[in-house]
Amino acid sequence: MKRVLAVACVVALASLSRAFAADGPPEVVVDIPVKLETAKVVLNLDHLAFAGDEPVGLQYAHHLLDVFEADGTKAEIVAIFHGDAGYLLLDDEKYDAVRNWKGGNPYREQVLAAIARGISVEECGQTMRDEGWGNADLLPGVKVNSGANFRIIELVQDGFVQIQP
Repeated sequence: MKRVLAVACVVALASLSRAFAADGPPEVVVDIPVKLETAKVVLNLDHLAFAGDEPVGLQYAHHLLDVFEADGTKAEIVAIFHGDAGYLLLDDEKYDAVRNWKGGNPYREQVLAAIARGISVEECGQTMRDEGWGNADLLPGVKVNSGANFRIIELVQDGFVQIQP
């Protein structure tokens, strides 16, 4: 009986490996292609979400911009950090102190690259007050809003779509 089960497993694995062999993944046929002329997106980045050691929100901001640029979409992206994710925008010195770390903010280059690409990166003023941070504690180019939730409401009322990666 064990031998029959073992043979069945080998046959099943061989079938699976043939299905995903050199041909690659199965074909995907798109029924509804999406191509936007314009896009206004606000990323609500209030929680910690990581893919390995990389913050999903920052990765997603860059991915969105890559797709928009490739498609020729005129896009505005605002990334609003607050709550648990607020510390991602701290400068090296403050990051080290807050995170009990040495080596500076490991997300610095991703944040600065987002700003350089035209993504508006904002920190919540209320988060800063709650944590005892000042404007001088932030990476260069980060803007401070008076409160993240109210800013998101304002942007949604101005036609932005909220995404919370």
